This record gives sequence, structure tokens and C-alpha cells, in this order.
Amino acid sequence: MEDIYKLDPSEFPPCLLEIPEPPKKLFIRGKIPDPEEFIYLGIVGSRKYTSYGKDVLEKLVDSLKGYPVVIVSGLALGIDSLAHKRAIENNILTLAIPGSGLDKNVLYPATNFRLAEEILQKGGCLLSEFEPSMRATLWSFPRRNRIMAGLCKAILIVEAEEKSGTLITARLAVEYNRDVLVVPGPIFSDNSKGTNQFLRLGATPITSPDDLLEALGFEKDNQQNEQENINLNTEEKLVLEIIKEPLSKDILISKLGMETSKASILLSLMEIKGLIKEEFGEIIKK
Repeated sequence: MEDIYKLDPSEFPPCLLEIPEPPKKLFIRGKIPDPEEFIYLGIVGSRKYTSYGKDVLEKLVDSLKGYPVVIVSGLALGIDSLAHKRAIENNILTLAIPGSGLDKNVLYPATNFRLAEEILQKGGCLLSEFEPSMRATLWSFPRRNRIMAGLCKAILIVEAEEKSGTLITARLAVEYNRDVLVVPGPIFSDNSKGTNQFLRLGATPITSPDDLLEALGFEKDNQQNEQENINLNTEEKLVLEIIKEPLSKDILISKLGMETSKASILLSLMEIKGLIKEEFGEIIKK
């Protein structure tokens, strides 16, 4: 693993100096991507993610391939780890901010030591305001979250329970005048209570890759759209065949002939992909 060195204050990302309690020191492994060349997107979410959350995260991160984006997360188990891994798979730079120092003997969580190494090997970096030998504590995670919120242009919440550390990052992002982007979730899922709460408070809903690209100031390549249509799976093709005209969700699920829970997840993912949308209680092709 690369050596740890202390950034000179002149090397701090300028946006971090704008927050109410800017860090007095920053330690780094690797090289921090130039904030003038890249848009920093923080991705946070539940440690106990669902298959819906995983599928949505992967689809959204995949859509950022080729764009000047850095994925920022906290190296934690769950959505954080998935965000780092999917970024690496798409050759997107990723930056991890753990709730501990950066020394390999204290890096938290220890189970993600290999992931941290891979982040560095792929040109990303690890960043912390804590002394390199400091172990993670209960108070270090909220402190870490303020660095994450301050560093990013926007924070994307994929799944979050009603009371979770994820919401601390989101609230800090609001205080720092950063964009808060939220993936809507099923109303019966505990993992959606926190995210849906922020939607009620006016966060930007992300229901498709196009929504995410637009929120970050990008335009989607038409060629990418065409390629996605080619890569439809059998179930997605069936849905599009059935909704030649608008249908209510209940009728569509009945026509699909599959379990309601499975059909609901399928339709949610298709909406995230931008293939369908719901208007006035009916599902239509987008």
C-alpha cells in the first residue's frame, strides 16, 4: 500500500475550506484527483442493502462511465463498498474517506483492506483528517461524514433507514448547500424510510441514469441509449411488449404472470433505466 503523507493546506480541495469546520489537517494515500477537472459525487446508503438497492446502484454508477466523475464514499460495508467496487469495474476514479486513520493496522473496516489497496492501484486515493494511527470511534464517523459532504458537489442516497449515519451526511450536504440526490424506494421497505423522508423535504429524485447525468450537468450520449435498448433482458422486453398502450400497475403485473414483489422490483428497475415511467397511475413507455 502506498505511503501516507500529509497534505499542505495549499493542496486542500478548495470546497473543503468553505464548510463551517474545515479540516486543520488531511492525510492521504495516493493522489487526489484535480477538483477542477472532476466532479465529486458522494454515494452513501445502508450497510444492509437490498437487491433493489444493489441493482439500482450498479445501474447508476455504470451510467457514469467515461464522464469526468470521482465516486466518493466511506469504505464502509454495504452501499459504500458497492459504490467503490462498481466505480473500479467501470474505470471510474474513486476516493475513500474511512472513519479511522490510514495506517494499515487501523484502517476501518479491516475486511475492506484489499478494497482499499485496489482503489489505490486504480489511481484513486484514501483521505482522512485523523492521525494515521487513530482507530475508528463512535464520534469519528460523523466527523468523517462532514468531510465527505464538504468535498462533493452532490450526495446520492441509495437506501437509508429512518435513523442512520447516511442521513447525517445528507443533512450536512444540505447545510453546505450541496445537491442531495435520492433514489426513491418501495414504501413498505425499512430501507426506504430515510430516503423517502428526504424526498418529502425537497431532495432531487433520481429515477433513471438520465436524471443522475442531468443533476451532475452532463448530457447522455445517444449511442449509450441505443446500446441499452439492445441489451434488454427477456422480462424487460415482455413488459415493453405488453404496454403498447398505458396500463395500470395492477393490470400490468397481472398480465406479466409473476409474483407481485418480483414484478414490482422489475418495474422499479426499468424506471431507473429510463425504459418506462408512471404517469397518472398508469405505466407507459418512456
